[in-house]
Amino acid sequence: MARKQISFPLYLHITLLAVVLVIVTGETLRWFGDAIPGEGEFFLLVAIATVVALLISRRIVAPLARLAQEAEAVRRFDFTDHPVVRSSVREIDTFGAAFDLMRDAVRRFLRINQQLVTETDFEKLRPWLLDKLVDIAGARGGALYLADASGALRVTALDVEGGRAKPAPELPPLSPDRLPKLLEAACQAARPLSGHLAVEELRALGLDEALARPTMLALPLRDRHDQLLGMLLLFKDEAINEASIRFIEALAASAATSLETQELVKEQKALLEATIRMIAGAIDDKSPYTGGHCARVPELTFMLARAACAQDSGPFAEFSLSDERWEQLHLAAWLHDCGKVTTPEYIVDKATKLETVHNRIHEVRTRFEVLKRDVWIDYWKGVAEGGGEPSLAQQRDALLQTLDEEFAFVARSNVGGEFLPPEQKDRLRGIGARRWQRTLDDRLGLSRDELARMQTPPTPLPVEEPLLADRPEHRIARTGAEIMPADNRWGFKMDVPEWLYDRGELHNLTISRGTLTDEDRYKINQHIVQTIKMLGELPLPRHLREVPQIAGGHHEKMDGTGYPCRLDRSQLSVEARMMAIADIFEALTAADRPYKSGKTLSEAVAIMAKMCKDAHIDPELFELFLRAGVHREYADRYLKPEQIDAVRIEDYLA
Repeated sequence: MARKQISFPLYLHITLLAVVLVIVTGETLRWFGDAIPGEGEFFLLVAIATVVALLISRRIVAPLARLAQEAEAVRRFDFTDHPVVRSSVREIDTFGAAFDLMRDAVRRFLRINQQLVTETDFEKLRPWLLDKLVDIAGARGGALYLADASGALRVTALDVEGGRAKPAPELPPLSPDRLPKLLEAACQAARPLSGHLAVEELRALGLDEALARPTMLALPLRDRHDQLLGMLLLFKDEAINEASIRFIEALAASAATSLETQELVKEQKALLEATIRMIAGAIDDKSPYTGGHCARVPELTFMLARAACAQDSGPFAEFSLSDERWEQLHLAAWLHDCGKVTTPEYIVDKATKLETVHNRIHEVRTRFEVLKRDVWIDYWKGVAEGGGEPSLAQQRDALLQTLDEEFAFVARSNVGGEFLPPEQKDRLRGIGARRWQRTLDDRLGLSRDELARMQTPPTPLPVEEPLLADRPEHRIARTGAEIMPADNRWGFKMDVPEWLYDRGELHNLTISRGTLTDEDRYKINQHIVQTIKMLGELPLPRHLREVPQIAGGHHEKMDGTGYPCRLDRSQLSVEARMMAIADIFEALTAADRPYKSGKTLSEAVAIMAKMCKDAHIDPELFELFLRAGVHREYADRYLKPEQIDAVRIEDYLA
């Protein structure tokens, strides 16, 4: 059971003790019959003794009370500077000085630890740490070694001139199994050791031979798994006292943990960067032009971002990017098309309308060849049956010429280089209505999925079929994961075609512009859906949480008609809007696409100016893009000389 204590000031204890002593003294004198003061004099003596004792006790106790207040402040982690508590009593004065040193040591320890925890620049942290340790030890200099991936110790910070520590110059690495004797002994003992290094050892370290005279403290730094993380060396003219060694050892243990954490963060960033490059490389291997796109868009985005950060007036005067936001933009830009790893390359690289895994124009050509053989067969039959050879030959040649012209027209339409008007679509349908004879079973040699799509029953052979057709088996159903619910958790709002793929020959050949059907275009656009999904699954740290939004927003439009979420300008970050401009400009000017040639600089700017008027891209960023010369800087680095022409930017900034 805890004993109950009564609060009673110390100075009253001392005063009461003094009064008791006066009374006891008086009573003792009375007992021995000595001259005894009268009653009035006795009480006066007691009163005087009380006052004197009270004054003396308060003078003695006041420093202790202040020390108690200082201790309470330390308990509350208040390390504000206060004058050193002084006292005429030597023990209290010593205690006050010791308390002040303790408070200063704890304050320094906590401040250094706070810096170790909060500093994110690993290159700045190492010389700063060495500088603090040299200062604490009162040393003339020091060196900080850290182990590299192979385990060799390399100097990462050095101070041999008595000034501030600096990042180290290139010095010979130390092999863990061939350390100088002092360092080896410290590693084996797993504690700091003092001693000297021989001149030969200093030469091997690449250090000044004059350092052989000072005392050296070697302190091994170990991680949480007791693996050697590094080595701290401190040089001092006289031996470092034990108190400083213990303080340095405690601080070094904390520093080792922080350095290990920093190394882990650095390695994780390196791993993430390598992963980014690996994904970009995979896309490059899958589709070389897409890989080039994935490398060029980040560079153009960074050019525009740097231009925005450099503005001191206008809409971007307050715009700036911290190191963390630069890291976020870097990651988002490099991964903005990572979803393309899921897009079939025969769609991404679809150079002709009939292209799937191969260009099906070859099948169409074969059918024309069959028809031409039939013309010759009919001709020879007619001759054999006694028909007029001149008229049969004329009919034959006319039909062969017609077939050649019709195939040439189909082949030109397959390229998709020009707009296909309605009358040409009608001509394609007319050509497709021609009949050709098939004598082989079209169900032989098919895969299970292909057979499952053959909905019409087998017909007796031989059979006549249209030259070009849209067959039921050309349509591939959209099932499972390809079906996007309207209430999907990502907020995607895209018009989904009924079919996953429609490979109908006329359906593809009658595409008005380009080579992509609605189904193909949706499949390509779906890469941004996959990008957002993939990046959303990554356990990104807090400062990188906007990476999916930035990477996934570069196909949105300022008027909210883009994809995949139909976000408008107010819902998009500046970085996402920058990437949209970079993505479009790169796509327009790229000369490595299999289905088009790259636009000239003026053509690309003119197209983007129209997109700006149509509220597809950010007008303020587009103006910055031109006025800051970003378009020209990019052109000089990435466009062919014949693509670079004059651009009068005022013509596009109405």
